[in-house]
Amino acid sequence: MNPAPPRPPADPERAAQVQRFGTEFRAVVENIGRVIKGKDEVIAKVLLAMTAGGHVLLLDVPGTGKTMLARAIAATVACRFKRIQFTPDLLPMDITGTNVFNLRAKAFEFQPGPIFTNILLADEINRATPKTQSALLEVMAEGQVTVEGHTHRLPPPFQVIATMNPLDHQGTYTLPAAQLDRFTMQLSMGFPPPEAEIELLDVHLGARKVIDDLQSIISHEEFLAWQAMVPQIFIAEQVKRYLVAIATQMRGDSRVLAPPSPRAVLMLARVAQAQALAAGRDYVSPVDVQVLAPDVLAHRLVVSGDDTGHAYVDEVLARVPVPA
Repeated sequence: MNPAPPRPPADPERAAQVQRFGTEFRAVVENIGRVIKGKDEVIAKVLLAMTAGGHVLLLDVPGTGKTMLARAIAATVACRFKRIQFTPDLLPMDITGTNVFNLRAKAFEFQPGPIFTNILLADEINRATPKTQSALLEVMAEGQVTVEGHTHRLPPPFQVIATMNPLDHQGTYTLPAAQLDRFTMQLSMGFPPPEAEIELLDVHLGARKVIDDLQSIISHEEFLAWQAMVPQIFIAEQVKRYLVAIATQMRGDSRVLAPPSPRAVLMLARVAQAQALAAGRDYVSPVDVQVLAPDVLAHRLVVSGDDTGHAYVDEVLARVPVPA
């Protein structure tokens, strides 16, 4: 039996920060739940990915609340929000911005595109051409945009919430593996339970839109403080080896045609740190990894046979020995 993963030395200040984070996190989820009914688990996972500095891909049919979720998150954490409707005629400069000649100054000036925001909703991202989709690769990985040789950094935080319809393939383009790998999680909203859907009707059939009255729970600066806390969460050596063992198991399996990259393992570790924070701990446990591994790894995998990505990840988790 493996020894229990060591915990970090007791730190009263850090313990207070973790407790405060948990209180704020629950309040944010509850506030978003005023608009998105019956989906607290999905809301929490999106927030965990964003707290870890990552991006989220929402794969679901139209009308399940994907756009409303993105707007509610932006309003609740007091961040700037912009939306881009991806279409086949969209150009990279429509996303990043371009240099425009100023007649008075007799010089070119950079006009920022809609990507210069805090939370960007990339709606139906797979309807744009691969060339346009590639405009997101640099900014999603590095938080900066290069236009005509000049690099422009985006003020933090910068998070992409992208949506896709899994049923409608007419006029769409497959997302390349490099882009899928930049999404920390792929999630599905799904349909709300019947009682929650009745509440949804009560909320949204009113004279005023609830989203317009949604108040911020934390400030922009407090959300940045959330993200700054994540790297401080302790990961024991045994848990690090457990993370790598999961990836190694997949890389050695002949059924896996596209195994997870080192970036995928790093993202899983970061989100596990955020999950530990939300659970009120200043250290990561193997349970944090197990809860989030399917959502972080499944969309990156290409598995031969009948298994879905989620089912395969669950199978691997059952095979890899768990640290005590």
